[in-house]
Amino acid sequence: MNKVTVYSTNMCPYCTMMKNFLKEQGIPFTEVNVQQDRQAAQRLVETTGQMGVPQTEINGQWILGYDPDAVMALLK
Repeated sequence: MNKVTVYSTNMCPYCTMMKNFLKEQGIPFTEVNVQQDRQAAQRLVETTGQMGVPQTEINGQWILGYDPDAVMALLK
């Protein structure tokens, strides 16, 4: 079973695109809104060194931004 987590904010169009892509592909995921959860935001920066969203964690590997090809490559 794949573990997919999308870190997003309220106003991020690429976050919406990533979540819609995962839904269209039938891939279950957990969403963490770093705009509302400051501790999660801090952990994200400490873990990846990146502040941008979306950041998607798939089975411990990270994808920065909206990159459907990278998502599908990690889910194979």
